[in-house]
Amino acid sequence: MDCGKFFDVNFILESEKIPRCDCGGIVKPDVVLYEEPLPNRTVEQAVKAIADADVLIVGGTSLNVYPAAGFLRYFHGKHLVILNRDATQADSMAELCIRDNIAEVMEKIKVC
Repeated sequence: MDCGKFFDVNFILESEKIPRCDCGGIVKPDVVLYEEPLPNRTVEQAVKAIADADVLIVGGTSLNVYPAAGFLRYFHGKHLVILNRDATQADSMAELCIRDNIAEVMEKIKVC
């Protein structure tokens, strides 16, 4: 967390205590934890990809947590699909809503 050096998951898994970098800083998994801000570059890339998409599949989210919930406003494509166990605030915008367990649905999808 101090120097920004990246380590693979094995380094973390094989650490007996809190994993530490050569610089002495704590090694944190490359994930965004609750209430942490998303990196600006990640947000910019997500907004561009969503804005350029013809189809957007949103899965496994209530769309109540920001900033992710706000990303939908950048989608101007033709086909919005919501895949979530429960209804979301964006269901009325979607061309297709699938209310089911995301893991079970994704297992059934075959990619050509």
